[in-house]
Amino acid sequence: MAASYEAIPDDYLDGYAEILAEVSATGRRLTRDELRERRALGERAAQEGLALRELVRVHLAATRVLWRELPGVTGALGVRQVGLTAEGVLAAAEQAVDALAEGFERAQLLAVRRDEAARREFIDDLLHGRGDPGSLSGRAERYGLRLAHTHAVAVARAASPYDDTHALTRRMDDAMVGRFGVREVLLTTKDGRLVCIAPGHRPEVLEYFADRVRSAVDEEEHRPRIALGRPHAGPAGVVQSYEEALSALELAERALIDGVVLRAAELLVFPVLTRDRQAMADLVRSVLGPLSAARGGAGPLVRTLDVYFGSGCVAAETARRLSLSVRALTYRLERIHALTGSDPADPLQRYTLQTAVIGAQLLDWPAEEL
Repeated sequence: MAASYEAIPDDYLDGYAEILAEVSATGRRLTRDELRERRALGERAAQEGLALRELVRVHLAATRVLWRELPGVTGALGVRQVGLTAEGVLAAAEQAVDALAEGFERAQLLAVRRDEAARREFIDDLLHGRGDPGSLSGRAERYGLRLAHTHAVAVARAASPYDDTHALTRRMDDAMVGRFGVREVLLTTKDGRLVCIAPGHRPEVLEYFADRVRSAVDEEEHRPRIALGRPHAGPAGVVQSYEEALSALELAERALIDGVVLRAAELLVFPVLTRDRQAMADLVRSVLGPLSAARGGAGPLVRTLDVYFGSGCVAAETARRLSLSVRALTYRLERIHALTGSDPADPLQRYTLQTAVIGAQLLDWPAEEL
């Protein structure tokens, strides 16, 4: 055969000339075995890293070179018969190329699925701290992470879940790769949340992530919340940072803190407060328990204190947020003082009250019994 292409080994054309010759002479179509062989060659080409474009080009070039040697085309036949033979040869070439492409695409799809499964398994093991740390570190290098260093994790959550095919996931992946490259930064999804893992010494990466996610949605009511964990070292540090981000999102969901971007470094008081649940329950009972004697129960007064502290202890702003008059608010604060013995306007007593209010929210009191 006159044509030769260095990029494609010669054995990829084995049997092709014979197939075309038989088709030209008999007008038959490719058999199942022949189609299966072409698919197998397509799969092999994909596995060997050859280009489908080159594979197709070689077969089309071979068809052109063989064309004038085919018996059905060069024989002493009528014009109509030659036309039918040529049509059959072209149909056979089309079948062969289609089978090659089918095998090639199937091999690529299987490879992608294997890669996706391996990546998902790695992410699950990384974020949940499963597996041998040494093996985990080795697998992490494939995705550009060096787990011996410090890493921090950011998590974004919205009303609708994120997955790998979500439009925001794709936009964020393009944005992060365009800004920071494919190494050191891992963007993924987990349990309907968008997760970004970045080197701990590069806080600008997670800040950029938070800023892009926050600005990606125009409608305020659909805007996601983003939590940034603190940097920690090693594989266990990734787990710790991830859990810090999840805890911050949980606090926001329970309306304990406000804001679109939540930073675990600014919320360290909450883990301290929840470390001893019994002590916190005792504080809530002793400080806020007397509010249960108020008409309507403790709930409205606890809410008043929460808004009062959240407003910087400014009466006018608190009254506005609660849709009360300043006079009505003043009465409530006086009632709290009378029942608890603690004055919300006194700095020291205010600290005790505020800590108890945070504890009440963490323990879901008074809805739940302590």
